[in-house]
Amino acid sequence: MLSTLRLPAREASATDVAARATDAAMVAAQAAIRAADAAIKAAEAAVRLIDEHEGEVIVLQPAPTPQSGRQPESELLASLPAGSPFGEAAPPARPFEEVARPRRPGRATRTLAVALIALGALALADVAVTLVWQEPISAVYATLRQDKLSGALRKVERALPTPAERRALAGLTSEPARIGFLASALQRRARDGSPVGRIRIPRIGLSFVVVNGTSTSALESGPGIYPATVFPGLGGTTAIAGHRTTYLAPFRHIDALRRGNRIMLVMPYARFTYVVTSSAVVAPTDVRAAVSYAGYARLVLSACTPPFSAAKRLLVFADLQSSVLRRGGPAPAGLTSGARTPAARPPLRARPAA
Repeated sequence: MLSTLRLPAREASATDVAARATDAAMVAAQAAIRAADAAIKAAEAAVRLIDEHEGEVIVLQPAPTPQSGRQPESELLASLPAGSPFGEAAPPARPFEEVARPRRPGRATRTLAVALIALGALALADVAVTLVWQEPISAVYATLRQDKLSGALRKVERALPTPAERRALAGLTSEPARIGFLASALQRRARDGSPVGRIRIPRIGLSFVVVNGTSTSALESGPGIYPATVFPGLGGTTAIAGHRTTYLAPFRHIDALRRGNRIMLVMPYARFTYVVTSSAVVAPTDVRAAVSYAGYARLVLSACTPPFSAAKRLLVFADLQSSVLRRGGPAPAGLTSGARTPAARPPLRARPAA
């Protein structure tokens, strides 16, 4: 009787254990399925994320799997929910890893890049043209200024002396005196940057309107007469400065002038011819070498040297050979306006060559 009652008890106990094991396995399977579903939804929702702080696109990619192809038991336990019969829940596994990719440039960025490349190419082209010829942008500006100055110079040349000047000229008995009087009158009237004559040098093909003064704005228009010197015809030093690389580079090739080359200054009142005697290279601060009075009429051309540098100053010296009166009213008795008058000058003196 006792044995009959114990058998059913053992069978009931085994059945209960099997049922509990089956329930635990079902719970584990359902937990794994829920974890997989959550991972898939997270991947779909965060395929592309914009990092607001770094400005980068975040792309989620699958994390590398173990080489064996089999999930480690520690990862399997970590994926189970809290309170499962198989142990405590571990931190959720990260099925995806974040990979930062640089954001692709927008249209505005591409436009800016193209513009910068174009500006760089133009800058390189400007440097190349400047080295071979001269600076092109300032050359265009100086060309326009020279055209305007040419028209203004023609008006100065056509202007007649005032009645007072005509009376003074009538009392002068020599052409050098009349030239000197007109030169002094023009120098008094000339403003900084105004046209006062034209310089021509056949040896280097130079022909430019000359302005009064050597200020920055004046030299941007053309060669300028130093204010510390006198206009041609006044018997002293006439010094003219000019650029060598910018603003049409009027004096770029004055280093090619040699002894005996002619330089002509055509002023509204007279034409002057000078002959090159020598050249010299001095310090840029040695202005006296260019403007000092030498005791006779001479012309000095001044420019920075070497080209593209202001380290030194190149001076070209020329002595006055002749002058021709252009206008000045009726000539006194025995004097014909326009006659060629040789200039009194000392013999050519050698100066240190550059």
